[in-house]
Amino acid sequence: MIFFDEILQMEFIQTKTILSKLKKSPEPWFGITYNMNLYRGCQHQCIYCDSRSKCYQIDDFSKIQVKENALYLLENEIKRKKQKGTIGTGSMNDPYMPLEKTSKMVRGALEIIAKNKYPVHIITKSNLVLRDIDLIKNISETYAAVSLTITTYDDELSKIIEPGAPTTSERFAALKELSDNGIYCGVLLMPVLPFINDTVENITNIIEKTALNGGKYIIGWMGMTLRDNQRDYYYKALDKYFPGISESYKSRYKEQYSVSVPDSLVLQNTFNSTCKKFNLPTKMEFFSESKPEQLSLF
Repeated sequence: MIFFDEILQMEFIQTKTILSKLKKSPEPWFGITYNMNLYRGCQHQCIYCDSRSKCYQIDDFSKIQVKENALYLLENEIKRKKQKGTIGTGSMNDPYMPLEKTSKMVRGALEIIAKNKYPVHIITKSNLVLRDIDLIKNISETYAAVSLTITTYDDELSKIIEPGAPTTSERFAALKELSDNGIYCGVLLMPVLPFINDTVENITNIIEKTALNGGKYIIGWMGMTLRDNQRDYYYKALDKYFPGISESYKSRYKEQYSVSVPDSLVLQNTFNSTCKKFNLPTKMEFFSESKPEQLSLF
């Protein structure tokens, strides 16, 4: 088992396509029509990441694979799409992992997206997104959203469960700067991990800090996924950092894939009422291609 303090490897690969259309689009939570993943694997090494699941066929999630021909494919594929829809990045890995500082794959992709006037939704845990504010503001003329995933208000806990990602306080600072620059941005409060960050204090603090730092929405889910390889890795991490808790998971959840925290109804009610208190929408505004006004013939 590899934790973040061990060396992560990188290699270049070729890919056959870079934009994959979702079966149901726009996707009902995040408004995404096309998924774009420029990397395989992720340096943030969050202990709960679903992308370790067997179905994604990533043998070693700590080995970062850079899709070397991704920008060439994007340049060609985006021009052939019959339906203009939001391109989402951040579903299988974090687009702004540390490697992006030098590879600049995401920046290159945003340049192509801006040139073709496509909408984009960036999902990340990294303040590196601030580097590309100029391009995101440009894309905002069509539609751009940046969602910062924040699971805990506690920096020390974030360092344990998301060891390679910037701390929570750094993410909130990024949220404020994005908002101050007029970019549509908000927070994804997910996953909520049973017996770890599933407290009323945690939920209310994240919502309050989202509002204070200019977030325009917050989307929450009071649970997590637990699937095959993901579950095995997660339980080993729990044994290392939270001794004894994995036994509570095993007895409560067995082989379930999608699980809710024990007091999910209480937390959901807390989430809803606190969002209402701070006037924070719990759904995003999606891209909608404007229809030209029909001219009268008379």
